[in-house]
Amino acid sequence: MNYITHLNGVFHQFSKDARLNPTHISLYIALFQLWNYNRFPEEFYINREEIMKFSKIGSNTTYHRCIKELSHWKYILYKPSHNPFKGSKVRLFNFSTSDKQDLYLDSTINGQALVSNININKHKVNFIKLEAIAKEKLIFEFFKKENYPKLEAEKFFNHYQGIGWKVGGKSKIVDWKATAKSWMLKAGEMKLSFREQTSENNVPLDHNQDNLHTNQNKNYNEPL
Repeated sequence: MNYITHLNGVFHQFSKDARLNPTHISLYIALFQLWNYNRFPEEFYINREEIMKFSKIGSNTTYHRCIKELSHWKYILYKPSHNPFKGSKVRLFNFSTSDKQDLYLDSTINGQALVSNININKHKVNFIKLEAIAKEKLIFEFFKKENYPKLEAEKFFNHYQGIGWKVGGKSKIVDWKATAKSWMLKAGEMKLSFREQTSENNVPLDHNQDNLHTNQNKNYNEPL
């Protein structure tokens, strides 16, 4: 068992669980340390005085409450012996493997069931998609209000969506409407420049005429 990946997994779980307080975490670390000393057996015996000393818990009531809550919340499996000459048994689950995700689904945080990282990532992706759709709609409405065509709105959205809504690829855009107006001004300047180039003194090429004066009646059966 890789204890580093296990600790990373259980600390990640701690960060999502609002029910825990520092005493729960201190108690769990004390149990983990004893588990480590015993070379990670499936179950091991514990001594209450020893665990309280490691975890810096001074109250028997606090100790029993926290260890029972850790067991109820599926961080450990606590088996009290109720025999002063025989220690209680504890089992720690391996948080370094993904197959323990089913255990997390049994516990709740603030009334909400915990979900696996895969589902969390799916929700994030869906949220990003919905956010992009909403932003695109706002941009289309803004360009329409400013009497600019939808095509320019699509160009604006696709450009900045592709670069993460950053100016020059560095700093985040604070006011997208101001950026959109700058885009409109540049688009207007480009149209004006194009009109000047296609004036009477500078007639553009006709794509329908043969500007190269090539022979259209070639016989491709003849060798070069």
